[in-house]
Amino acid sequence: MLPIAIAIALFGLRACVHTDPRDRLRVVAAQADDPPGTIAHEGSLAVVRGGPVIVGFQSSGRARLTVAGRELRGAGVIKERIVVPAGALALRFAGPPDARLVWSPVGRRGDPEYVPTSSVSPDAPAQATFDHPGAAPFDGVIALLLLVTLVASILVFVRRRLALVSRASWLAMGGVFAAAVIVRWIDLDGFGQTWDEDVNWAAGRNYVTNLIGLDFSQAAWSWNYEHPPVMKLLDGIGAQLADGFGPARALSAIWISLGCALLVPIGRRLYNLRAGVLAAALAALLPPLVAHGQIVGHESPTVLWWSLGILLSLCVYDDLGEDRSARRALFWRLFGVGIVVGVAIGSRFVNGLLGPLCVLIVLVTAPERWRRPTLLGVPLMVAGSVLTFVALWPRLWSNPVLAMSQSLTKLSATHAVEPFLGAITNQPPAYYFLVYLGATLPVGVLAMVLAGVARSVVERSRSALILAAWFAIPLVVAASPVRQDGVRYVMPCVTALAMCAAAGVDFLATRFERRFARAFLVMSAALLLYLGVTLVRVHPYYLDYFGEHVGGAGTVASRRWFETAWWGEGVDRAVDYVNEHAAPLAKVHRECVDVAHLAWFREDLWTTMVRTPQEATWIVVYAPARRPCAVPPDARKVFEVSADGAVLAVVYRRGD
Repeated sequence: MLPIAIAIALFGLRACVHTDPRDRLRVVAAQADDPPGTIAHEGSLAVVRGGPVIVGFQSSGRARLTVAGRELRGAGVIKERIVVPAGALALRFAGPPDARLVWSPVGRRGDPEYVPTSSVSPDAPAQATFDHPGAAPFDGVIALLLLVTLVASILVFVRRRLALVSRASWLAMGGVFAAAVIVRWIDLDGFGQTWDEDVNWAAGRNYVTNLIGLDFSQAAWSWNYEHPPVMKLLDGIGAQLADGFGPARALSAIWISLGCALLVPIGRRLYNLRAGVLAAALAALLPPLVAHGQIVGHESPTVLWWSLGILLSLCVYDDLGEDRSARRALFWRLFGVGIVVGVAIGSRFVNGLLGPLCVLIVLVTAPERWRRPTLLGVPLMVAGSVLTFVALWPRLWSNPVLAMSQSLTKLSATHAVEPFLGAITNQPPAYYFLVYLGATLPVGVLAMVLAGVARSVVERSRSALILAAWFAIPLVVAASPVRQDGVRYVMPCVTALAMCAAAGVDFLATRFERRFARAFLVMSAALLLYLGVTLVRVHPYYLDYFGEHVGGAGTVASRRWFETAWWGEGVDRAVDYVNEHAAPLAKVHRECVDVAHLAWFREDLWTTMVRTPQEATWIVVYAPARRPCAVPPDARKVFEVSADGAVLAVVYRRGD
């Protein structure tokens, strides 16, 4: 009852303290042009950074918004792009009681986010003052405390089983977790803004606002509806804390680091404790896992849920006992595994593949006397998954079939072309992910993976079967249209490879330990040092890492083997150079930046932006190896951003 009381108290505290943005404005008399039955408010809107801002509203009925002299009318989600200077803008809004102000400020695009109370003032622009504009730290703290309450309650519920974990395992997990977080928090913003972080961030902020405000209406959960909400709820906590990606990225680092740490007990059960510790340490330092642990995206919690689901599946038969309650305990445990699978699907649809893996694990590891009860309990796993998934997504509550159909339809859109093994395509072959996994694995780790495969062939053990399934099942996503963007859709394969490499080191070390007792320690230290050097060498562009065996990022970019400069990393530095050196109202060409929504130029440069490079003084080119751009012959290269030999962005200047 205590957790429920705490949650009620937190919701009540928020309801008492929170002020709705419209209530922060002053109520004014209706005008003749206002829609009938609306309430009019007036005041100011804080624009922290000048440039293109999307302003609008979400309303069930007709509403009218005037911002900086621009008027918007209509019902539903109505928005418009305006270019404005930094500062306070005059705002007037007449809408029904449920209407909300929405916007996408400079620095973010995608579905609009709710205008926070901190960004509005009841005063006229000349007198308006704002406290932490763009942020809602109190809401972030409330949401964080709710999450802590939930996690603490679960830990208390399973405390007896946690007490059985050895001290050595706890120390190893704690050490790996701390190291993984530190590695990801170093220069957290060094690579710049990436492709769809703003979409996830904005939807996450909206979802957290809805949750702590107990708003479960369909309209409130329509943002970025092509993806389920769990990841956005988790990182949305950070989105409330600051008007920037930093806190949300920091939380993303925590989720993936937890997933890495859980490889310790997984490895102990599959092989031994030292293999588990090494697997977790390798995962903490592998460039793809570091890269996606620094981004507000679906990949980070995916790693956590897969690790947790695998571990719980391996633990299903622990201390079941022999009495009549053992069967009931087994069913509850299987239902609990299903809950984790449901949470995983609630983070990303393709995480539904975790379900078959968990079923395979519980069947393969079942003692003979528990095989029939386990088969009978598998439907409970399915039920737990479905019920959890639906419960976590209010959008499904009224018409789940229609809502899912709409989400999947939007996801089925054809993605952009990309280079793959010399061709430019948006329909790569079925072996796309296999090739990418091999190319993005450091060669030293790849060698140990081969040793791990040799161990599996020699031993033909149950652990080998589970590891093979762990690697193979996520690759089923290759049967879908989602064959794109490197390894981001098969992140569980990367942790499986880390486990395989650790098993390979353990396998080789046992053959040397008769002559050299510390063979495992030396081999592990050498491998981890190698990964550390690799991270330092390619910092901060881990997204563009490719192994030595394929020539690194420079080689694969020049030969168009794989995609580099693919998510916007590095474009921020090129734009910053222009912002620093361009004269006021200089003419800038950005049409050669396919991630143009990440190119945030100085506010005065937006009014003089040109469409052709021949008109421009400054030209920014992004991903020139992937997307060549015709640059006038008189343009001089004045700045370049590169990663391990691959050119990410180039700035050209024309004239003196």
